[in-house]
Amino acid sequence: MEELVFNNTMLISGIILAVTFIGIFTEHVHGFHRAKFAMLGAGTILLIGKEMGFYSVDQAYEAVDWNVIFLLGCMMTIVAIMIPTGGFQNLAVSLARFSKGRLYLMLALIGTAVTVISLLLDNVTTVVIFGPLIIMIARTLGVSPLPYLMAAALLSDTGGVATLVGDPPNLMIGSAANISFNTFLIHMGPPVLVAWVAVLVALKYLFKEELAEKPKDWQDIEEIPITNKKVWYSAVAILGLMTVLFMAHGALHMEPWEVSALGLTLLFFASRHIEVDESLEQVEISLLLFFISLFILIGGVEHSKFLEFIGTQILPLVREDLLLASVLLMWVAAILSAAIDNIPFTAAMIPIILGLETQGINVSPLWWSLAIGVGMGGNGTHIGSTANVYIVTISERLARETGNPKMAITPGLWMRKGLPIMFLTLVLSSILFYIFFDWFTAPVN
Repeated sequence: MEELVFNNTMLISGIILAVTFIGIFTEHVHGFHRAKFAMLGAGTILLIGKEMGFYSVDQAYEAVDWNVIFLLGCMMTIVAIMIPTGGFQNLAVSLARFSKGRLYLMLALIGTAVTVISLLLDNVTTVVIFGPLIIMIARTLGVSPLPYLMAAALLSDTGGVATLVGDPPNLMIGSAANISFNTFLIHMGPPVLVAWVAVLVALKYLFKEELAEKPKDWQDIEEIPITNKKVWYSAVAILGLMTVLFMAHGALHMEPWEVSALGLTLLFFASRHIEVDESLEQVEISLLLFFISLFILIGGVEHSKFLEFIGTQILPLVREDLLLASVLLMWVAAILSAAIDNIPFTAAMIPIILGLETQGINVSPLWWSLAIGVGMGGNGTHIGSTANVYIVTISERLARETGNPKMAITPGLWMRKGLPIMFLTLVLSSILFYIFFDWFTAPVN
């Protein structure tokens, strides 16, 4: 094989990638939404790529993983239809009343509900639904909402790693590596379950003082009725059907996005009084634009052979010790995901791993270590995942409304609680990876 030599094309594409990523990761400093920087980077790499002859419009279109885009769009619309029914709100309040003032039990029940929902719906949507409800329940009981808010984010971040549709990076990895829903669940389910239980136990000790508070009468929590039972129960039934189809999509020769599109179509007909336009208005177009732009950007950098060049630099380590390389990738992915957003990092790593596969490397364990790393790493800091950012934002709003600064989740508080969680889950995942390495090296398809 001809040795790759670093050239001006690689340098320019690398600079565009670096500048774009810096802009994305510092959006809280300059105030520009990350989608704007992703679009700027995509446009720049396309224009320069066409001028220098290494990238074209057709190649940019092919670089977009439309499976991810359509799947996300359909799932967002399904959630938009479900939220106004009051079903999620009824579930949260019912769990709080069931705990009867036992605070750790309430934390465990709400955390479990958030996690289960996050297995099929993204964790950001889940905490957006449950966050305000947690604050309402905590204020009614006269206790601090912080343990329950952080538990919702930490447990949803952890649990979402288990399924192909539980977190956007999983979608990207599964689509790129052609990993089926079942294969993903079988490999990620066991380590995630162990990590999730460990997080639940750790939260009891990390928030020992807050969970020892004496709450007011739990019967003061008012029940929230389901306002549209037909739509809610129809949606739950359709989600159940979608789960079955996700698990059987390989045998049925259906892509995951086709399953989600079928589910959305069925839900539209089951809820005939729901306006399609109103539901589509709730879709986060900015997130879809961010993904499309990111795919175009990474595609351009890949066609410049810059990512292939990086792959050749790490090839000796991967060939020499695949286990070490996999565990190292897991920890690097986690640390970077704690410091920056895990989606751009995942997008950049995918073509590198695919490049290693063309060199005859068994990259199966690298896919699993990447999924674990970017998922678990999100727990480490308040900006490690979008779900974390939302939880911090509503806690700050609560602090302003109540005039009590202790109600705000500060970066320092998150690191004191979240970093131990991150390291705990990484250590456990690394041990399981070592013990069952042969299992993780099995072909993914």
